[in-house]
Amino acid sequence: MTFRGDANFDTTTVSRGGGGRGPGGGAIAVGGGGIVTVILVIISMVFGVDLTGLAPSDPISPQSQQQGTEEVTGCTGEDANDPANVTCRMEGGADSMSRFWTTTMEANGIEYADPSVQLFDRQVQTGCGGATSAVGPFYCPPDQRIYIDTTFFQQMRDQFGAEGGSLAELYVLAHEWGHHIQQVTGQLGRVQQGDSGPQSSGVRSELQADCYAGAWIAAASQTRDDDGGAPILVEPTPEEIAQAMDAAQTIGDDRLQEMGGGGVNPESWTHGSSEQRMTWLTNGYNGGVGACDTWNAPEV
Repeated sequence: MTFRGDANFDTTTVSRGGGGRGPGGGAIAVGGGGIVTVILVIISMVFGVDLTGLAPSDPISPQSQQQGTEEVTGCTGEDANDPANVTCRMEGGADSMSRFWTTTMEANGIEYADPSVQLFDRQVQTGCGGATSAVGPFYCPPDQRIYIDTTFFQQMRDQFGAEGGSLAELYVLAHEWGHHIQQVTGQLGRVQQGDSGPQSSGVRSELQADCYAGAWIAAASQTRDDDGGAPILVEPTPEEIAQAMDAAQTIGDDRLQEMGGGGVNPESWTHGSSEQRMTWLTNGYNGGVGACDTWNAPEV
């Protein structure tokens, strides 16, 4: 997805750094705000790592986690369009998502604050405990923060065979932002611990986040600057939409299981099949946020 070249991003949402000692000294802590959730659903967007058996020991506070991070500022649309500049692309995406979701939530009378976004390299300490690149992009509810190792996008292309592209990368950010929307609206609390399978609460949560990503993609080129100026993103091309769909297809549970060589086991799915993920991304793109009620759909 292409940014307007002269766009300047007005956000303090994105930071970079904060690498820590890694997860060896503790575990991923589950919880925050009284919400009991399945950490494998929130944390492992791609790999489906089952961390539910780990005790919530050695969590850290969001304040201590902030140490060693640097706010990302000064990016322009031209910077974000540089294929090698993932940092500025994430800042531009966060700026657009902030404006879209602030407007959407206000229109529905819901009190809202953006998540923060932290870009890291190899390992990071979070309010959910330690994490490494192997976990994939994730959202930590206690921090209300999205964590992305920027090397993940290269891994999607090299290891998983995704086409890549700017919109494919922004889809990943928009999906994790969708989990924050679920946290704000209380929907994340509907995930039942240990629940898996094609129609499970875990899969429904992930597919709703995909749908929210699709809703943002459709609206991004119409979401104007704070001063009422032109949107910072131009309408996606059919090729860019195809790349986002390819990313959703690439990280379907069935495809990842096939790649792992262990056979496809639908009852172990935590994120949804390739077909499910592409379907709900499309539902959001075509129908907006109102088309994203995966919880009451008879089947997803």
